[in-house]
Amino acid sequence: MAPAVSAAPPAPPLYRDASKPVADRVEDLLARMTLQDKIGQMTQAERQAADPKAAARDRVGSILSGGGSAPTPNTAESWADMYDAYQREAIATPLGIPIIYGVDAVHGHNNVYGATIFPHNIGLGATGDPELVQRIARATAEEISGTGIDWDFAPCLCVARNDRWGRTYESFGETPQRPTAMTSAVTGLQGDHLDGPASVLATAKHYVGDGGTTGGDDQGNTEIDEEELRAIHLAPFTEAVRRGVGAVMISYSSWNGVKMHANSYLINDVLKGELGFTGFVVSDWQAIDQLDGQPGFTAEEVRTSINAGLDMIMVPHEYQKFMDLLRAEVEAGRVPMARIDDANRRILTKKFELGLFERPFTDRAYTGTVGSPEHRGLAREAVRESQVLLKNDGGVLPLAKDGGKIFVAGKNADDIGNQSGGWTISWQGSSGPITPGTTILEGIRQAVSPSTEVTYDRYGNGIDGSYRAAIVVVGETPYAEGAGDRPAGMGLDQEDLATLARVQQAGVPVVVVLVSGRPLDIAAELPGWDALVASWLPGTEGAGVADVLFGDHHPTGTLPVTWMASADQQPINDGDGKQPLFPLGFGLRY
Repeated sequence: MAPAVSAAPPAPPLYRDASKPVADRVEDLLARMTLQDKIGQMTQAERQAADPKAAARDRVGSILSGGGSAPTPNTAESWADMYDAYQREAIATPLGIPIIYGVDAVHGHNNVYGATIFPHNIGLGATGDPELVQRIARATAEEISGTGIDWDFAPCLCVARNDRWGRTYESFGETPQRPTAMTSAVTGLQGDHLDGPASVLATAKHYVGDGGTTGGDDQGNTEIDEEELRAIHLAPFTEAVRRGVGAVMISYSSWNGVKMHANSYLINDVLKGELGFTGFVVSDWQAIDQLDGQPGFTAEEVRTSINAGLDMIMVPHEYQKFMDLLRAEVEAGRVPMARIDDANRRILTKKFELGLFERPFTDRAYTGTVGSPEHRGLAREAVRESQVLLKNDGGVLPLAKDGGKIFVAGKNADDIGNQSGGWTISWQGSSGPITPGTTILEGIRQAVSPSTEVTYDRYGNGIDGSYRAAIVVVGETPYAEGAGDRPAGMGLDQEDLATLARVQQAGVPVVVVLVSGRPLDIAAELPGWDALVASWLPGTEGAGVADVLFGDHHPTGTLPVTWMASADQQPINDGDGKQPLFPLGFGLRY
């Protein structure tokens, strides 16, 4: 009798073979998936709604952290552990499809305590430096990778046409040129290849026209013809697609009364057809629930958005209801199976290209880069380049570092939260020492020589004529979308005005540093100031502001937006014939 021959182990499925072409791996996996598996890939849930076991049980394809949604403690290591827990459960399912985890890392890895916070986009737009923006995106990708995350909801390529809009600071500029140039961020995040070290999937958002709404109303209605929509708002997306951006997020806003999340023409025909976008399209947070104007999403909203070309739906909390509704729509023939397969091909292609099947866990070699000295040095460089000198009477700037006394005042002089703005640790941001960094005041103290006395009083109390100059750091406090809209006045608040009045009574040269997410209505106050620097929202490295004030770096920034002479000029944009206080592209030099 012949000896028993042990059976050869079964060959692993083709989709597991990293040597095979991605398209072949996708088709092999797709053929093995149930409808429930496929619907799961199209679902993105918030981490607070689906823990790792629930996400795996329900075959959820993607998890996100909304603004401020962080593990406890909020450390890079804790994020990495959380991410790995999701992947461990996901790859233990029968098909072992890894999740993709998304975050809004819009100016650095801003949800993570201790991460480097870079200037918001309006400041980066002021630099006019796409190469710098690419390096910042690369550093951000390293910090993101160090926490496991593989997908960033950035860059925002909106073209902000009305400064009343609360997301103006997320725009690189009011004309398409700067946002288009700054699509270099896509290359910085994704690297040369998505499966490279510390490569993170980038997202061009919010498609399309979110910066053009009437009245600057967040999530409002962009009422322009198609020619203007294409010329102004579509241009940066065209370039992002050319650069191979992996995902596109749809805008809450409408175009001439049609919600973007229901606009098949702009998503299927223009984005996927005409522009040739091969990545996947994701909704914004709970956005499909807005299609009918009623709370609670419906089968019709699910059907409409999927058929309009959305591939993945961000349903933070009621993800199981979404999956049930979509399944019923497919089984009833109202959402074609071909549409489901197309969405899955797009999503799975990116998961394969990212190397998630081979390397599902955090690359801990990058965990130590979170908030590293190198990245903070890069952020300081970005702050220096983003400062725009708008007034400098009598050459009061740069200030000498040596001798005498300098007075510093203002609510934004010694406040990391205020200088970082919204989307910092929490969604709306907050005042105070919310994360490690260097405040503008600390930067000033570091910049001057030991023989120079620096006195600080937030409210300007105690100043007299013995000081050789006063630096007053005023402007906005943190906000994000919605809460940041300013439909009424756009001037300085009462505290700022009172502080400035106190300081001006001393009769010493007054240098105003304006920390804000947009131009403010300051024409009436400007004659009382000797110098004005637009500092935007510089982030955690306030020493970069001091570098310019004391002449270690000469100002090179230029306005990425037109500066209004009064708020009633809004919207004011280059070429519209209105007389601004400072035109687009303005910036003085020393």
